[in-house]
Amino acid sequence: MNYRHIYHAGNFADVMKHALLLRLLAAMQRKAKPFLVLDTHAGIGRYDVTSVEAEKTGEWREGVGKILANPPPALAEYVQTVQRLGLYPGSPVFAAEALRPEDRLVASELHPADAATLRRTMRPYAHASVHERDGYEALNAFLPPPEKRALVLIDPPFERIDEFSALAKTLAAAWKKFPSAVFVIWYPIKHRAPVRAFFEALKLAGIKDVIAAEFLRRPDTDTARLNGAGLGLINPPYGFEQEAAPILQACVEAFGEAGASAAIERIINE
Repeated sequence: MNYRHIYHAGNFADVMKHALLLRLLAAMQRKAKPFLVLDTHAGIGRYDVTSVEAEKTGEWREGVGKILANPPPALAEYVQTVQRLGLYPGSPVFAAEALRPEDRLVASELHPADAATLRRTMRPYAHASVHERDGYEALNAFLPPPEKRALVLIDPPFERIDEFSALAKTLAAAWKKFPSAVFVIWYPIKHRAPVRAFFEALKLAGIKDVIAAEFLRRPDTDTARLNGAGLGLINPPYGFEQEAAPILQACVEAFGEAGASAAIERIINE
């Protein structure tokens, strides 16, 4: 309940996540059938990176701020979207802007004040609804959707010590309920052990067709720092790996320190 994304909005991990999210949304729209986007930890939808809160960390300056004036080609679509929308859009606004009229967005946010702000932010989007509820509960409540297609974005704050294990358990239940959904899980990389255990838990749950797309800003040796971030994908859309590779490499070139790297790895076969 204490987490506020305003302190981190627009940082290097957001750039990676949102640039890849835009490609995932485009991939879902290659089919004519409508789909649901379920954003389980939606935040407030739009962030003022010049606010007092954001400037306390200044993380955006080392993220989107570094590429606004001259974005690398692989990040140009993402930067153009940020500039067009004003302020810094969160994932529900990125999604709502990209969706077709027949598609639908459900955004879940547990923090009461943030949920109220999110409702105001999403008011212009007729195909979006906001629910003040726990994101993990939302997986059970909104899946499977009437559309029979879904892109599920799970982006927890990772403040809980057991976040990875709770996520794996909840995700396994959601996958069993709706195994054809595209599940997209953002995770921080401080060191490798929790990430490795998370994917091992997915294997043990019987989940198939899993890849990991990761950007390490620096080697993951200092467990006190956010060294990188990843997206774990269940049922990644066809061609996504090829589209993700130049985006991840652009992040290395724009934000990387000594020893920076990017990788796309198949964790579990289909």
